[in-house]
Parts: sequence; structure tokens; C-alpha cells
Amino acid sequence: MLYIAIILYVSVLILNLPFPNENPLGETIASKLNLPVRAANGLLYVGIISLFLLLASLFLLSNSISKYHVRTTLIAIMAVIFAPSMIVSSYQKTFATGIYAVSYERKLSSCNFNMINKKTLHGECKLPFKNYSSNDVKFSIEFYEKYDDDVHTVTLMNNNGPYEVELKGNQRKSEYIETNIDVSKIKNHIEGGSEMGVNIILKSESKMRKL
Repeated sequence: MLYIAIILYVSVLILNLPFPNENPLGETIASKLNLPVRAANGLLYVGIISLFLLLASLFLLSNSISKYHVRTTLIAIMAVIFAPSMIVSSYQKTFATGIYAVSYERKLSSCNFNMINKKTLHGECKLPFKNYSSNDVKFSIEFYEKYDDDVHTVTLMNNNGPYEVELKGNQRKSEYIETNIDVSKIKNHIEGGSEMGVNIILKSESKMRKL
């Protein structure tokens, strides 16, 4: 039971690794295998499977040890919450190369828009990065919307993209992207506003990360 509990628990950690994309690794794998990720009612299949595996592993773990059941279970629950992000951070700081060594601080990112005339929308974005590799990294940036919507916001920046970025070894940098967008042929376009937590795609040769 202990061995099975460890296998199931490690599987949960792997499925919930937030790498190489923003979404958990389990969702990335399911998408590449053309498996459904989300139910029609919005439930995430990977999340349901992860929860089932976690409960099964905790049950087997609790029944396979003779002492400190509650304490061990609480530690296991805390670990599954914090361990995935810690594992990714450690990997990027030690073994990762290229765009996989680049950390994007999405919570600190932002885009601002305002009309400068009837046909032109001005967009400015701040995107914070950290290169954990000792080597320089070059990549291009594209924007994507988190949710499907008829009115686009950050993806309007793609009209003049992609945007090239270069990070020196071990460099922390906030990339500022500024452009004027012709919206004369776009229906129902925004006329201003701001957005925090900007979603972007990093591309370098055949590699891609959706963050």
C-alpha cells in the first residue's frame, strides 16, 4: 500500500506541475493527445483525476503506516500544494535552457490602451521576465486571450507583432512593448482600458510556451 500510495502521489505532483505552460502539465499532455480537457459545464477532467488520485494516495498512505497518520496526511496535503511550483523553480534555476529557463511574472504584467485618433489605438505593455540561465536567450512574443470573447483586448497587439526579446544571462528585465494599432477595419474594438495578468506565448525556433 505504501508503494502504491507513493506512485499515486508522485503522479499527482507531475500532473499539477505548472510547466512548461501556464496550465498544469496534465492539461498540456491531454491537449497534445487530443483528449478533452474541459467538460461542457466547465469542469476540468485533469483536476478531477488529480483529486481522485490524491484522495486514493492519502487513504493508502494513512493505512500503510502505524504512527502519525494525521500528521503525515497534513504534510502530504501541504506538499502537494506548494511542491509543484518549487520543483519548477528549482528546475529552471539548475537544468533548464533556452526559453524553458525563462520565468514570466504574469501577475506583475499589464497592458494599457487608449485612442489617439479615430482610427488608431495606442497600446503599451509591461512584461517582466527573469532568465535563470547563464546564457543569453532570444525569443518572440505573441499575445492571446485567456477567454474566448467577441471583443479582443491584448490580442490587438499581435497586429504589429511578433515582438523580439533578448535576455542576457541571469538577467531580470521588464520588457516594454509600445505600438499603434490600426482599428479602422475592426468592429466593436476597445477604445481604451487596461488589463493585468497578460497572457503571452513565447516562441524560439520549434519551441513554444503558453504563459
